[in-house]
Amino acid sequence: MSRFSHHRRLQLLVLLGAAPMLGLVAWACLAPRIYGPLWLRLGLLGVAVVALLAALRELRVRSEHPLQTLSNLVAALREGDYSFRARAREKVDDDALDSVFRELNGLSELLQQQRLKATEATALLTAVISEIDVAVFAFDEGDVLRLVNRAGEALLGRPSERMQPRSGSLRTDGLLGASARSLGLSEALEGEDVRLVDLSLPGRAGRFEVRRTAIRQGGFPHTMLVLSDLTRTLREEERRAWQRLVRVLGHEINNSLAPIQSLSGSIERIIERREEDWMEDARQGLSIIASRAQALGRFMDAYTRLARLPDPRKAPLDAGMLVRKASALETRLGVRVLPGPELRLEADADQLEQALINLVRNAVDAVQETGGGVSLTWREDGAWGEFVIEDEGPGLPKGGNLFVPFFTTKPGGSGIGLLLARQVAEGHGGTLMLANREACGVRAVLRIPKG
Repeated sequence: MSRFSHHRRLQLLVLLGAAPMLGLVAWACLAPRIYGPLWLRLGLLGVAVVALLAALRELRVRSEHPLQTLSNLVAALREGDYSFRARAREKVDDDALDSVFRELNGLSELLQQQRLKATEATALLTAVISEIDVAVFAFDEGDVLRLVNRAGEALLGRPSERMQPRSGSLRTDGLLGASARSLGLSEALEGEDVRLVDLSLPGRAGRFEVRRTAIRQGGFPHTMLVLSDLTRTLREEERRAWQRLVRVLGHEINNSLAPIQSLSGSIERIIERREEDWMEDARQGLSIIASRAQALGRFMDAYTRLARLPDPRKAPLDAGMLVRKASALETRLGVRVLPGPELRLEADADQLEQALINLVRNAVDAVQETGGGVSLTWREDGAWGEFVIEDEGPGLPKGGNLFVPFFTTKPGGSGIGLLLARQVAEGHGGTLMLANREACGVRAVLRIPKG
């Protein structure tokens, strides 16, 4: 029976089941002992046969129609047409066929909603990628361009696809399908995933931030490349830095040159008049000029040290020994060294020592007003090492100018101690954090990676 179709097998099973009854009817109609005319008996036999054939036909229709509906519904789901629905009776719970129809209808509705959400999300993502002012590219495993947004097209000076002017067909001189080498982007696909690189492209040349990440498109691995043009931003920051530098330098130099110029004129008049005690007055004026010149020289030396901070030369060092050495250099006040754990770091000992000296010096300067104490310790936090300096001074000043170059609240201060300490921390990949303590004073935490 496996050679027959489904409805043929059902019909054969019905015939097999009805064969004994049909035989009994035929015997009853044709047996010689049954009374009645022959035509009547033959008529009854014919009616039984016709009824059986009608039942077989109805069985075929009733078995084929639901299966055909199921086949059409599944085919629609396979083709992505989720609008097709099967008619099912809602109030019949013990009908297996209606249950199948209801489940397939629910599946179609769920898939339709999911496709709508996916379509909307894809359209939103496509619009965002197309409109952002960042060049986005997608390359396949062979470094062939498969996706580019408008900013990328502008950066490369060519559209992704071009149309023939007459036939309307796509030409092959667009960006899509071109190799990264031919587009000048092979350098961006090499090296670290996040870095700065200087590129000269047809649409623009300058310094770019390169970001690469692995994605999958159509089931195949691709590389997404994002290029952010930093030229304008860097130039603006450079301009602002120069403005701040010129303003600070001009202020400090004018503060020194103004009294020098005034004193020079006064000394010139004293020498011309040669009044009583003119030698002493001239000597005092020259002493003030020398003092201002020395102050200006110290200022320029501090700026030079700040601008020429070299890259750290990392080597193994013991955190406890470094803390004890830095605290011993402060002679104005006994700095309490609180014991910490056994901690080995890979860092530049000279730079870290100078940073700790600056932080301890600031803490001691702060407690000169209050008569409090200063403590210094070290601790370990996962992959980080931390140096903690706490003082009992008046706390941080308001205004947020702590790390502004040459800003100071101390008479005779250079204004570079905290900035230099932060540069040392950032040069090691760490941070410097300052915060007021709950009771009084300030807590400074110099945090650098152990390795």
